[in-house]
Amino acid sequence: MSHEIPMEQLAAEVYDAAPVAVQERMVSQLVGKIYETAPVTVRSKLILHLMKPLGVLSLVAVADGIFANIRFRNGWPDVQVLPDDVKNVEPQDVVALTHYAQQVSLHVLDGLANVVMASPVVATSAATALLVHILIQRKRADRRAEQRS
Repeated sequence: MSHEIPMEQLAAEVYDAAPVAVQERMVSQLVGKIYETAPVTVRSKLILHLMKPLGVLSLVAVADGIFANIRFRNGWPDVQVLPDDVKNVEPQDVVALTHYAQQVSLHVLDGLANVVMASPVVATSAATALLVHILIQRKRADRRAEQRS
């Protein structure tokens, strides 16, 4: 009988014990990993979701301005992230965007689980399972903190 602890559980325990800055980096890395294997439509939705709370100056500061270029090229305020845009965005760019977005908006990760879970291909990955677990835990912790206040 094997007593191995599932990798997702170990990673979740490491996340829970980590300082906030490390937690944010872990989330950013997970989003980058999900982006790396996601279909183009999901990639577009991820980028759009992460760009929404950021202003133009913020977008210029991230990943050599690639996201600002997307925003300007596709109109204002109805930004669309097109398949051609996605071709130019690397996973490390999405990691940087996620990290920056977390610094700017406490609620940027709200709804991210819905974006990644909408695709059966993405929903079955280990990175997605861990990200969703983390997002649920964060939401619960936020609710507990609100109830205490």
